[in-house]
Amino acid sequence: MTTSCVVTIGETMAMFRATSLGGIDLVSDFRLGIGGAESNVAIGLARLGAPVTWLGRVGEDSLGRRITRELMAEGVDARAIVDGAAATGLMIKERRTSDATRVLYYRAGSAGSRLAPADVAGVAIAEAALLHVTGITPALSASASAAVDAAVDAAVAAGVPVSFDVNHRDALWTGRDASAAYRRLAARATIVFAGEDEARLLVPDADGTGGWPLALARAIAELGPREVVIKRGELGAIALVDGVPFERDAIRIRPVDTVGAGDAFVAGYLAERLAGLPVPQRLDTAVRTGAFACLNHGDWEGYPRRDELGLLDATDPVTR
Repeated sequence: MTTSCVVTIGETMAMFRATSLGGIDLVSDFRLGIGGAESNVAIGLARLGAPVTWLGRVGEDSLGRRITRELMAEGVDARAIVDGAAATGLMIKERRTSDATRVLYYRAGSAGSRLAPADVAGVAIAEAALLHVTGITPALSASASAAVDAAVDAAVAAGVPVSFDVNHRDALWTGRDASAAYRRLAARATIVFAGEDEARLLVPDADGTGGWPLALARAIAELGPREVVIKRGELGAIALVDGVPFERDAIRIRPVDTVGAGDAFVAGYLAERLAGLPVPQRLDTAVRTGAFACLNHGDWEGYPRRDELGLLDATDPVTR
């Protein structure tokens, strides 16, 4: 791991994706892949040329080996801790209609949920260029939440910037207060990414004076982060950096599958931040990587490489 490396931690699962429309009770054909918010960001960064290390647990099984192999094949430094006491988590993507995708998770008690603070010692966070975490991992278990806290504490103590993407999952927080956990992470983060609904979880009492979503970004900034980025999907994005607002429209496309687009957006923004580029260029790359993700089935398969970013501007459909 180099000092220019991004470190991210979280659960990556095997993924079965239905290749035809219908419920999984009737569909027979599936494609096998992998997916997870943090590893999606890692792949996105690697494709854009940024060194990145992913840390997580996998089962001592074929699915765990596939996850490790896929991440390494994408240029990610995969620090996969093999857990012989639990299986690798699984998700299934069901296309019930041409416009609606449903993701089913089978991750309770998975190897990834058993991430623990001691595991964080497997990466030199103090030497990293940036630490990226999400709100998913703290929801998996008490030990996984403690692992995220340990990683963030190590980064803050060493002066390493912390990137936090809320990435809220209702089903993971049933009966618990996600907002309090998110606010604790946001207060220690340098950068916070959130959709508009996710932002309201962080700042439910935000005053709409000045217009949404900028008012949300200002309220989140009061928690502590220097940079707040509100992801708005087809409406683009806004960013508030050191009190200065920025806005970027989305790129018009015909989406195939929007799963993974938010992670691609984060990867694009962080890659340009690491390269020292100004905020407008960070947002430009972020909306481009997010758009690319929507043009392909799968969590990360459609993510662009740096020399492909300009393809969305092409007027000629054929490049010779």
